[in-house]
Amino acid sequence: MSKPDYIYVVYIQAPCEKVWDALIDPEMNKEYWGRHCNVSDWKVGSRWQHADYDDRTQVRVAGTVIESNRPHRLVLSWARPEHLDDPDQVSKVTFTIEQQFGSSKLTVIHSDLDDEMLRGVSGGWPPILSSLKTLLETGASMPMTRQRWKRTS
Repeated sequence: MSKPDYIYVVYIQAPCEKVWDALIDPEMNKEYWGRHCNVSDWKVGSRWQHADYDDRTQVRVAGTVIESNRPHRLVLSWARPEHLDDPDQVSKVTFTIEQQFGSSKLTVIHSDLDDEMLRGVSGGWPPILSSLKTLLETGASMPMTRQRWKRTS
């Protein structure tokens, strides 16, 4: 039986390069991702971590960079750190950034989700990506995403 996917598409009035940078730059991440940041060298095969911006030892999600084609495609494995060695607990996130209609079209496909992770990302991706759009278009993220979020599970 296949696992479900979560798909989110948003158009952002910014060049593809700016969208890419916002996905990987820790200083930008903290503004729209609940005071967390993504840390890696972003080379294929490298480890990446989604960590608390103020205490990088607090890692919420981690994985491997599967594909990195700046500024159009980034693919990551995605799991809670304690589940990295369990293939049944590892999902995949694909970020595709395309220039379209004078804007960037960002498509996020989070695949191979178990029920718990599907619930988590269904509540997480919409505010995160909405705030990313707001940040790039106005220079300021949404206030709710500038504060640290508590894990509910």
